[in-house]
Amino acid sequence: MEQTFEKRKKIIYDFICDDFYVPMKLKELAILLQVPKDQRNELKKVMDALVADGKVSVTQKGKYVKGTAKQLVGTYQAHARGFGFVTVEGQADDIFISEDDANGAFHMDQVEVVITKAPEGKRREGKIVRILSHGTVKLVGYFQKNKNFGFVIPDNDRFVKDIFVPLERSKGAVTGHKVVVELTSYGKDGKKPEGKVVEIIGHVNDPGTDIMSIVKGYDLPVEFPEKVLNQAERVAKDVTSADMAGRMDIRSWRMVTIDGEDAKDLDDAISITKEGENYQLGVHIADVTNYVQERSALDREAYERGTSVYLVDRVIPMLPHALSNGICSLNAGEDRLALSCIMTVNPKGEVIDHKIAETVVHIDQRMSYTSVKKILEDRDPEEIEVYKEFVPMFELMAELAKILREKRHRRGSIDFDFPESKIMLNEDGIPTEIKPYDRNTATKIIEDFMLLANETVAEDYFWQEIPFVYRTHDVPDEEKIQKLCTFINNFGHSMHVANKEVRPKEIQKLLAKVDGTSEGDFISRLALRSMKQAKYTPENTGHFGLAAQYYCHFTSPIRRYPDLQIHRIIKETLRGRMNENRMEHYESILPEVTKHASQMERRAEEAERETIRLKKAEYMEQHIGEVFAGVISSITKWGMYVELENTVEGLIHVTNMHDDHYDYYEDRFEMIGEHTRRSYKLGQKVYVRVLDTDRLQRTIDFELVNKGDEEDGENIDETDCQQ
Repeated sequence: MEQTFEKRKKIIYDFICDDFYVPMKLKELAILLQVPKDQRNELKKVMDALVADGKVSVTQKGKYVKGTAKQLVGTYQAHARGFGFVTVEGQADDIFISEDDANGAFHMDQVEVVITKAPEGKRREGKIVRILSHGTVKLVGYFQKNKNFGFVIPDNDRFVKDIFVPLERSKGAVTGHKVVVELTSYGKDGKKPEGKVVEIIGHVNDPGTDIMSIVKGYDLPVEFPEKVLNQAERVAKDVTSADMAGRMDIRSWRMVTIDGEDAKDLDDAISITKEGENYQLGVHIADVTNYVQERSALDREAYERGTSVYLVDRVIPMLPHALSNGICSLNAGEDRLALSCIMTVNPKGEVIDHKIAETVVHIDQRMSYTSVKKILEDRDPEEIEVYKEFVPMFELMAELAKILREKRHRRGSIDFDFPESKIMLNEDGIPTEIKPYDRNTATKIIEDFMLLANETVAEDYFWQEIPFVYRTHDVPDEEKIQKLCTFINNFGHSMHVANKEVRPKEIQKLLAKVDGTSEGDFISRLALRSMKQAKYTPENTGHFGLAAQYYCHFTSPIRRYPDLQIHRIIKETLRGRMNENRMEHYESILPEVTKHASQMERRAEEAERETIRLKKAEYMEQHIGEVFAGVISSITKWGMYVELENTVEGLIHVTNMHDDHYDYYEDRFEMIGEHTRRSYKLGQKVYVRVLDTDRLQRTIDFELVNKGDEEDGENIDETDCQQ
């Protein structure tokens, strides 16, 4: 059989090498070679093999030509449904890889890929021809023990194969244990991958095992090395007069921190006064670089972590607590070292003068978002009495923040104001309540001031032409914006796109138009998905979402390494040490620093999302059988996603829509019943019953409940639904 296949390959290759050959599509080749229709699949296999061998390549129009196909090197990103994508550095679009063309590649493997199809205006398709290196060495999963062996079902659904584990390499794990398994074989020729258990995290039902499984799955560092902890203890000394030497002493300025009640790493403080018509706004940031020296053990550890990770039940800090909660935290009543951005802002919200300086500060009051909201929004007499000496300051803050917000709005800054989830846990880590996180007046004030400081610092260093770390956000892809335009047309909305590019102002206008409509939230989400991800770069290309020409992250060096790196650059510049050698040093390291920081940020975000999904599934497990009101947040060919008022989202699978067979209309994001003609659209309000949950897969299943549905024996209205 194999000889026949190779013979066919040679005949067709010789034919393509003939001088008289004209590039042809598969159908044209089949007709010319008189291949019957029922055997064209065989011809396709032969052509695929020739492409994989590099003897033949496929043109953009799908024609086969002689010559070595260009082989690209990239990272394979697997999907739970078997297919995947290869991302190639420096190329905007990734390459689709079907399940049959993955060639045994695992998620995050470095691979060589050849393009097999490049249809105009659509995603390229390819085939993996070689695995260069495996990107995954360890996996976290659920251990299941059989009589003579065990296997691990990976938590990450991108790894679709179970891992075979010989009993002698199982470390004594039993069914129900969550384990870390190290891969010893990646499986080929139909064989399962093999591995050995290197750590037992705990039983699946033990408190904390669920979150720790996610922590291990994302390879998040939990403990600090002893060397790092010792160094943190040594440097975390009280501020002395020697530390203050040469600094701008502004301890007499009235200052407050405003954070969440449970925050312990307070890295920003605010001062504000008004002189004539102008405001003097001070944003004072903990001077973390005073304690974390370049190339020290602390610095190397902070670089590797890249960011603090905020999970549902814990924080994994970038720096040890001796720093993050101690000497680097701007605690009230304590002298602290800071890096301050002091801005003079006119009544139009323009920064007409600014000063960046190393300072000594003394915080007068530690405020919470809740207290400031009570004072400014609720006008709570008790809260106003408690903080009466600070009330004029808060009112001045609100006044300036309003001006700044209106100015950003005029230039086109996009504000995606989606409710984040706040999950309350009991002492055993079990979720007791889920509600939308309150983004109030106080949180917006701090946001407005931090944005202004970040823009001011970025613009200053851009014009100084000093190597720097920018936070950039590129213009959205034309294809995604076109899809968004097509979708919003179904709801009677439109968006102006000039020269195949959209401006932030247009998206802002769209969000304003749809605000308050039934489809508003979902058009906003689709608009957000059309955006590119923000990232750290040494080049300033602007921030699309903020409609800002200059932007950086300056305000959180306790929890973000890019901010720490920026502080180091600023301090060297302020001290006159930014000479040619230091400029060259930063130019050489910043490309890798920014790339690594962006990767660590993605890892942290994914881990945070996983813990939220997990706790939502666990919470809804307590409500199986109950009915909730929600709105359709997404529609796909396999079903409809419904979001409840508490931010929980679940799936109504098509197989659970028993009243009819539903057809999916992708262009309209709509499902219509074949017989009932019942229609379901994005943004539509529905009632659902919780059918099932799966903590391991972090999924929630719903079924539709119709008002007055006799079969359910319930007549549901607003009051019947759990809110």
